[in-house]
Amino acid sequence: MTGTAIQIEPQFGFGFDELREIALTAERTGWDAMWVSDHLMWEPDSVDRNCFEAWTLLAALAATTSTLRLGTLVTCNSYRPPSLLAKMAAGIDAMSGGRVDFGLGAGWKEMEYRAYGYPFPSIAQRQAQLAEASRLIRLLWTEESASFDGEHFTLDGAVCAPKPVQDPMPMWIGGHGDRLLRIVAQHADGWNMVFGRSLEELRDRHTTLDRHCEAIGRDPASVQRSVFLFTAIVDDETHHERLTAEQRARLGPAADRFLASGREQGLIGPADQVVEALAAHLATGFDRLHLLFPYGLEVEMLCRYSEEVLVHV
Repeated sequence: MTGTAIQIEPQFGFGFDELREIALTAERTGWDAMWVSDHLMWEPDSVDRNCFEAWTLLAALAATTSTLRLGTLVTCNSYRPPSLLAKMAAGIDAMSGGRVDFGLGAGWKEMEYRAYGYPFPSIAQRQAQLAEASRLIRLLWTEESASFDGEHFTLDGAVCAPKPVQDPMPMWIGGHGDRLLRIVAQHADGWNMVFGRSLEELRDRHTTLDRHCEAIGRDPASVQRSVFLFTAIVDDETHHERLTAEQRARLGPAADRFLASGREQGLIGPADQVVEALAAHLATGFDRLHLLFPYGLEVEMLCRYSEEVLVHV
């Protein structure tokens, strides 16, 4: 079975008891990891919809689970100073006995930035900040005392103790643009590809990442690669219609983006169809799957995928 993680969107509205049950089910049914997105709210009018903060949630899950790896797809670099983020991640890696996958990204959800008072600079500046942050964080994890003098961030004799249990703790960078993939080649252990892209585009992104690696003398095979996909087993068209109605009721019009992506790529359908679609994505060059299930059906889908899908891909 290939490397598999369940992806959770805390912004959908989960209670903590639900998240704990999902994590324990994933662990019991043989999944490798549970990763969570890093958001602060779902939509402007979501005044009563839960959205647990990613890193405090991972700390709680570290204490709840024993073997499941825990990660972020991906941490928004803009929401916390990278010096503090480095200490947070190292601490949770220590608490979990070395089970953290550190995911980092440039950030994108402008509405959220504005609502919480974060500046929203250009994508070029956010990516420049991401590149500096990845270097600074690595220094804190590896140096006894770290100093850094960058355009966006500085350190002056900063200390990160405890250090991560893992040496190194895997750093994953998420995104798909050319500049972003150059940052992956330079600084990351792994790359997360966003959902909703065609197989042709996925192959192109692998080629681009390979080219950036080769330009700096790095073996492209040294970069782990995962793809984020929305998927569900549905047994027939009536089941699909019911699923669509349920998701629209739970998430509003935004549900259509997830549903359309899964349907177009063959990732929503009978188990044998889903197996074929997942295998096609892996064949483009990925070695890990990060699967997002319909909201409210996570426990059911974890069990069904373990028995009907993942043993075949």
